[in-house]
Amino acid sequence: MAEVHHFTYGVFNPLAAYLLAFLGSFFGLLGTARARDARTRGRRNRWLVISAFAIGGGAIWLMHFAAMLGFEVPESPVRFDIPMTVLSLVFAVAAVGTGLLIVGHGRRSLPKVIAAGVLTGGGVLAMHYTGMYGMHVAGDMRYNLSLVVASAIIAVVASTVALWFAISVRGWAPISGAAAIMGVAVCGMHYTGMAAMSVHLDPLGTAAVDGFRPLTMIVPITLITAATIVGVALSALQAMTEEEFTDGAGTPRRGVHAEGATPVPWSLKQATIVTPTVRRPSPRPVPMRTPTNG
Repeated sequence: MAEVHHFTYGVFNPLAAYLLAFLGSFFGLLGTARARDARTRGRRNRWLVISAFAIGGGAIWLMHFAAMLGFEVPESPVRFDIPMTVLSLVFAVAAVGTGLLIVGHGRRSLPKVIAAGVLTGGGVLAMHYTGMYGMHVAGDMRYNLSLVVASAIIAVVASTVALWFAISVRGWAPISGAAAIMGVAVCGMHYTGMAAMSVHLDPLGTAAVDGFRPLTMIVPITLITAATIVGVALSALQAMTEEEFTDGAGTPRRGVHAEGATPVPWSLKQATIVTPTVRRPSPRPVPMRTPTNG
């Protein structure tokens, strides 16, 4: 069994991974809070999709590959397969998005959250192990079943708690605390899954390893991250603008300014109201006095 390093760059990798997990969870929970305030199904779905990209793409997928940059096998090169890496991103966003859409509509109930948490946790596991399958070394990667089961339990519990936070927390302080807890859970699941893996080198040699170098992955990951952040930000700004200047049914408000003045609807009836005329009594005629002589 080959020697494996998970913290090649020291404390940088786990700190960067946790920061990404925290930020992604924080912005995702902000999006779910806005989704709960949405008055139409379409707007709610938009906020839930934005949150899915923030949590699934940022808090989970980016955290995974930030941590993987610290993975090294000294006796073998480590390479990544691009299609499998992208597929793992799809699994992460789709799993989180499905869970959010399930709990984001209808009445809030614990059984529904648990069912969605199991489904989302399965998707998170698929993301992790698909990403691991896309990592190539000069040998075989084997897994300890007990630790794999432990990572699965952590993924399901973390997903269930995250979905409960998504339909419950509101306000900066509670959202920050929930995001901190979610960040710990995501990192715990990742490093538990990594601890389950062992590398057994090929005795024929270590030359033929296909794929991209880990540091080379920084460029496409950075581009994907930038495109995702820009897209999510523009979509969120558009949704916020529409909610500010339209009512719940999507009808433009009249007389609404940036100061948030309450709209005063105008109707034809108001324009046709005639103000009643108040008649004042005419002044009494003043009697004329006749001049007297002397």
